[in-house]
Amino acid sequence: MDLFESVPNFSEGRRRDVVDAIREGASPAFVLDADADIDHNRVVVSLAGARDRLSSGLMGAITRAVELIDIRQHHGVHPRVGAADVIPIIPLAETPITTCQELAREIGQRVWSELRVPVYFYGHGEHKTLADIRARRAHLDLGGPDLHPTAGAACIGARRALVAFNVVLFDYDLVAAKGLARSIRESGHGLRGVQALAFELPGNRVQLSMNLFRVDETTPGDVVAELERLGVEVGAEQVVGLSPAVAADAAADGRLLEGRLASVAANAGAQRCDDRGGEEMTALAGRLRREATELAALPADEDAILGGAERAAALIAVLRAAHVLDAELETMLRASAAGLRASVSDATASVYRARVAALDARLG
Repeated sequence: MDLFESVPNFSEGRRRDVVDAIREGASPAFVLDADADIDHNRVVVSLAGARDRLSSGLMGAITRAVELIDIRQHHGVHPRVGAADVIPIIPLAETPITTCQELAREIGQRVWSELRVPVYFYGHGEHKTLADIRARRAHLDLGGPDLHPTAGAACIGARRALVAFNVVLFDYDLVAAKGLARSIRESGHGLRGVQALAFELPGNRVQLSMNLFRVDETTPGDVVAELERLGVEVGAEQVVGLSPAVAADAAADGRLLEGRLASVAANAGAQRCDDRGGEEMTALAGRLRREATELAALPADEDAILGGAERAAALIAVLRAAHVLDAELETMLRASAAGLRASVSDATASVYRARVAALDARLG
């Protein structure tokens, strides 16, 4: 089964009621997380599911954003072109990136035809980037020439998983921080897979805001090490949204993508057990919900990650035995277990040879 993630960015991070309404609109999909930032005045909502489920959740969230956000009244340090600003479609499990592009095009058509919000297509298979769009070097693909009067435009496209990672810089003004951002970008011959911007935040703080889009080559830990090598004093670190386990460091504690995938699958299984009814199913539902809570908060250390992979794999058998497992939940749990397993280093695997061998056998 094709499985997708999406992390739509909406131009509202201060009004709790609006953020809650957007999250509620997304509820036809599996909602993994909603991460609002007051300074950026932006919320990143992480969703997952099969094609129809994800489409329904995205359209519900985008519709609420168009209804409730007036981009003309928006103030925040992050650049934006619309209320439903950026909507990336990301492959999970074995889903081809080309299928994500097809889904992005399908959702874009719905956004224009149903909501009359113009659309830019970006990312895989397209001829423009977000930087092109924000710099006004691109033309609308659907709608226009005028933007929606209150909702602006939406940027929709397919991409691989990335980590959105921010650090606060000590003893840097905005000019120096912008120079630092240029120097560490891949496009500036800096670190592989790094896009970076500098923002001035309230309270005389300067933030380096990065997307790490080659997570198998450059992780947040690699970025921090490079900044320290350059003599930069780094303050608070922040992962925005969720992080694939393979790129996680301490800043991603409780924010692992794979942990959240297993968590929502366990919760979905619990609901199905409740729906079936009976004392045994009710008791199992309670155990599944406790497991879901722990998996959602999975720490970013290798012992916990290996244990999380084992637990995600075990859930497949538990839900199957309870007759509440379907292809979508199984694909999510396999993606979770495989992603967690892939992030276990050879050194850790050598310590737990028997456990790792048993996990690998279970995952086939």
